[in-house]
Amino acid sequence: MGAYANPFDPDKLLWNGCPCGQHRSVLEHQMAMAGATADSRFACEEVTQTSNNLQQTSAPAEHPSRTAADFSDSGKEEKVQYKQTSFKDIAEPTGEDMEEALARSVESAIVRGIFGTDSSRRSFLKAVGAGTAYAAIASILPLDSVKAAVLEAKGPLEKSKLNVGFVPITCATPIIMAHPMGFYKKYGLDVDVIKTAGWAVSRDKSLSGEYDAAHMLTPMPLAISLGAGSTASPWTMPAVENINGQAIVLSNKHKDKNDPKKWKGFKFAVPFEYSMHNFLLRYYVAEHGLDPDKDIQIRVLPPPEMVANLRADNVDGYLSPDPFNQRAVYDGVGYIHKLTKDIWDKHPCCAFAASKGFIEENPNTFLALWKSIMDATNFASIKSNRKDISQAISPKNYLNQPVTVLEQVLVGRYADGLGNIKNVPDRIDFDPFPWHSMAVWILTQMKRWGYVKKDFDYKKVAEEVYLATDAQKLMKEMALDGPYATPPASTYQKYTIMGKTFDPDKPEEYVNSFDIKRV
Repeated sequence: MGAYANPFDPDKLLWNGCPCGQHRSVLEHQMAMAGATADSRFACEEVTQTSNNLQQTSAPAEHPSRTAADFSDSGKEEKVQYKQTSFKDIAEPTGEDMEEALARSVESAIVRGIFGTDSSRRSFLKAVGAGTAYAAIASILPLDSVKAAVLEAKGPLEKSKLNVGFVPITCATPIIMAHPMGFYKKYGLDVDVIKTAGWAVSRDKSLSGEYDAAHMLTPMPLAISLGAGSTASPWTMPAVENINGQAIVLSNKHKDKNDPKKWKGFKFAVPFEYSMHNFLLRYYVAEHGLDPDKDIQIRVLPPPEMVANLRADNVDGYLSPDPFNQRAVYDGVGYIHKLTKDIWDKHPCCAFAASKGFIEENPNTFLALWKSIMDATNFASIKSNRKDISQAISPKNYLNQPVTVLEQVLVGRYADGLGNIKNVPDRIDFDPFPWHSMAVWILTQMKRWGYVKKDFDYKKVAEEVYLATDAQKLMKEMALDGPYATPPASTYQKYTIMGKTFDPDKPEEYVNSFDIKRV
C-alpha cells in the first residue's frame, strides 16, 4: 500500500498496525483471523445495512463500530459488498508531489480521527459509499479549507482545535472578530475564544497550558520572560493587536479638576501592573509633577469592573481600555479627560502572545494562527469595516456591549462626557507590527518604576520576545491591503512622548533622565 493511499477507498488498508484495533500488529491480526470462529473475540464484524441502521453481527461488544443511519439511502437490507467508486480511481500522489501528498495526509488524519480503526472506516465506506461519506464529513468539517490551510502552512497542522483566551475589551478586536467573521476557519483552525475576567487569570491559564495562545498586554510577554510577577518562562509576542485605544476617565464629581496637578490624593485604577495603562498613567502624572507611588494611589481592577467602581466612588478615575471609557460616559458616571493617543500617538497596547514551547511543538499550527490574526488585524485597520466589526463583537459571548458604544470607540465619533461630540478616527487603530523599539521603551519603564531590578540587555530581550523580524517576512508574504500592510524596513525607531525623545539605542540614559523614578 502507498504511503498516501486514498482514505475513502474501502479496499485500502490505510494505517499501519491492526485494522480492527484489537491486535498488536497486522501479522497477529491475520493469524487470529485465520483461526477465528463467529463467536471468537478476534472475529471481525460482518455489517448489514437496513433502512434504519447498520447492524453489526458476529462481533464482540468492545469492537469499535460506527452507525451510518444518517447517511443511508437504501430502503432494503443487503449484505454490504466492496463497491467501485470514483474515489477509488483517484491516483495516489507521489512523494515528489508534495501539495497532493500533504492534502492526502490531511484527509487520512481526519478520517482516522473520526473512525479510530481501519475496520470501522472500511465498514462505513462499504455501507454508504465513498461519495456519501466524503459529503457527510465535509458537511461538518470544511475539508477543503483545512487542506488549503495546511498547504499554505507548508505542512500539516499539528493540531487544529485551539483555546485562545481574551479579556473583553475593544483592544482584543482582531482576536475576537476572527471567530464570528471566519478568519480562523479560513486557515483551517477551530478556535474556541474564551472570555477571561482579567490578565492575571489570562497569564496563569497561559502558563499552565490551558490556553494555547492569548490576548495579552504588550508588557506581559516581556515580564513573563524576565520572571517579573510570575515564574520566568520564555514567551513571545508575534503581533500587536491595537495601537492607541485607551483613555483617562475621571468621575463626574471631578469635572472641576481636569488639571492633573489637582489630583493629589486621587485613587486610580489600571487593569494590570504589567500594562501600558499603568506605565502611561505613571508617565503622565510624573510629567505633571506627581509621584505615582506617593501622591496618588494606583490599584488593579479588571476592566469590566471599572465603571461599577467609579459609580460606587471606590476610585476617582482610571486609565482603562475601551469600551469602558466610553461606557462610563454612556452610563453618565464619568468623562474622558484624555485619550492616550494624546500622550503618545500610536502607542502599543494589547497583543497576540504565545509561549516559545507552543511555537516549537506546533510550528505549522502557530503559523496558521499567526496568519489568521494578521489577516483579522489588517481587516480591522480598514476603517470602512469598523461598523460591521462592532456588530460582530457586541454579543454577550464576546464584549456584551451596546453596538452604539462600540461604534463610538471603533469609528471615533464620540461624546466625551463634557458636552462635546468629538471626531477622532484613530482613537483606536490596528497595526500588527511588533516594534523592537516599543519593547525597549516598555523595559525602560519597568526598570524606572522598580518592576525589574536586575540589569539586562534591553535589545537582546526585545528581540527574543517581540518577533518583529519574522513579522516583516510574514507581512511581505501575505501581501495584505490595509494601511499598515507594508512592514517597516527597520524594527527600531525613536519616539517623542509628551515632548521628550526616546532613543532605543540609549535606554539606560533615558531611564536616568527622569527626576521621578524608583531606580
